[in-house]
Formats: sequence, C-alpha cells, structure tokens
Amino acid sequence: MYMRSSYRADDVKILLKDITGMVAPQPTDERERLIQSGRHYSEMLPIEYKPSEKYMEAYRQALEHYAEPVAAAVAALSQKIIERHGDNIALVSLARAGIPIGVLLKRYMKKRYSVNVEHYAISIIKGRGIDDNAMRYILKRHRADELQFVDGWIGKGAILGELEKCVSAYEGVSAELAVIADPAGVTDLCGTHEDILIPSSCLNCTVSGLISRTFLRDDIIGKDDFHGAVYYGELADVDLSYAFIEAIEGRFAFLPDDKKNDTGVISDREIKGIDEVRRIAKDFGVDDINLIKPGIGEATRVLLRRVPWKVLINEKDRDDEALMHLLRLAEEKGVEVEYYSLVNYKACGIIRKLAEA
Repeated sequence: MYMRSSYRADDVKILLKDITGMVAPQPTDERERLIQSGRHYSEMLPIEYKPSEKYMEAYRQALEHYAEPVAAAVAALSQKIIERHGDNIALVSLARAGIPIGVLLKRYMKKRYSVNVEHYAISIIKGRGIDDNAMRYILKRHRADELQFVDGWIGKGAILGELEKCVSAYEGVSAELAVIADPAGVTDLCGTHEDILIPSSCLNCTVSGLISRTFLRDDIIGKDDFHGAVYYGELADVDLSYAFIEAIEGRFAFLPDDKKNDTGVISDREIKGIDEVRRIAKDFGVDDINLIKPGIGEATRVLLRRVPWKVLINEKDRDDEALMHLLRLAEEKGVEVEYYSLVNYKACGIIRKLAEA
C-alpha cells in the first residue's frame, strides 16, 4: 500500500506510487534546458549519484557542526505543535525534504510528551498542487484540524504559497507549515529563524529513505494514483537515512514544561526574505526570481540538482565550517563562489540562465 523506502513503517507512511523502472532519469544539463524551455520539473527525474569522498567528508563535518542546533530546533518546533494541537496530531510531511524532519518530530514527541502521532508523507509540486488522492486518504482517517504539514525549511516561501492555495479546498485544514528553519521570516511555526544547515539537505535519496523527488506525468500517474517516486535500492550500501536521524536524535534535550525552547517571533530584520531575493536579482541582473534560491538548503539543492551559475556566501560567514560542503560541491562542479552581504541567509544559489547554459 505504502511506497517502499528504507524508512520503517512505524516512522512514516509514504503515500506515493512506486514508479521504479518506469522513468529513465536524465542528466542535469538536459533537465535544466527542458525546465527553462517550459517543461515542468515534476515530469522528469534527475540521476542520483554516489557522492565523492571529499564531499562526504564535508557532509560529516556539517552534521557534527549542526546536529545540536537542529536537535534544539526540533525540540522547539515540537513544543509549538503540541501547544497548537494537543495530543491529536497527524504529521503530514512534504516529500521528500520534509520526511526526515517528520520522523524526528514524531520521535521527539514520543520521548518528550509520550504522544505517538501518526506520520504521513505526501507530494506537493509547485505549479501542479498537492496530491489530492493522498489528502483524501488521510482525511478518511483523521479530522481536518489534526493535520500538521511539515517541511525542512522555508527559502523564500514558494511551497508555502502553493500549500496555502491548495489547502483552501479542504475545509478545516490549516495551511500552516511547520519547518525547522525559516530564515525568510514568514512563519512563527519554526524551530529557528536562523539560516541553519539541516544536514539532510546536503544529500539526495541517500538521506531520504532512498526515494526520489516526487513525479507527476499523465502517462505514468493515473487519476486515482498517488503522485510517484522511484526507490533506489541499488544505493542501499551508502544509505545514511537512519544515521542522520540517530545523529540528531542523540542530541535531543528534554526541557521541563516551565522552560521554553524560545525561538522568538517572526523576524523583524530590516529586510524580509523575499525582498532580499529581489535585491539579489537586481544586483546580479537576474530577471526571474525563480532562478534565485536563498538559504543554505536551497543553495545546496541548486548545486546537487540544477545548473548553477554561482553561489553567494555571506561575507560574515566565509569561515563557517558548516558551509564547507558548498565549497566542495562548487569546486567539483566548477561553480564560482562570491562573497556578498546577506541579511537573512548564510548562502544563496543562483541558477544559470538558459541562454548561458
């Protein structure tokens, strides 16, 4: 019934159609040209590769550096979700970046609050919407007000906007998105407003249960199907999905009820995330802000999945060891790194324009 993955069923129920062997993955350059010429990214899949040892060394350093801040953010976010919902919670992670976060939240809530919440993973695709079949499946089993959507981070808020648009069709379902990091400053339901690195963003399927990003194309996905994904069983020997979960879980701290993991309120910085993105676009002559991906996680994904033009790193963070994985990836791919004054973010990826690709 549920999509196979390297996650255990008691950690997450993945509501995706297994399309393993039905779709040929395409090289990054080819996908980028098709995307920028109008093909929707969800109709293609990238080639998933085994990271180099130099990159894995950078990943391990990032995990060591950020495991404790991510664990603290999980604690803070869990507290906020419990305060909103009480014991009646169904976590709905947005595949695939939200899945490891949902697993961590579920485990924290069980240990800290003795609440065994249900956890599902479903697909939402920019421009194509949420998986309505998956939503109907969940709503047959849970009240609308029990649902809590989960993702890893908010870059500039595109997925949040898509979620708000889609969820309006479901009476009583809140579009509020729980995230570990919200450097864009658009939600209070976050673990932190700082641009911290969530180490799971550094890798693809090998830290996400060995599943691909989600897929939607009419010749493969029927009207009654969940959105699709591929299972990469051939990469099982380099799967770090549970190594990541356990590294963060090992740093959990359980504060008493009268103590708060206080993350404050929505950022009151001089410039909001989306405005900073517009400033970057102006400074670098980019006429489409969709080509600008702010935040450590988004910059990482640009280097892993897209054709990058350059990576910006905040001048104040040029010696931050947690950004070494970005330097490693940029070096491997021959991408220019520029140090630039950022306000909300530590890093930003800029995708190369088609004409230059």
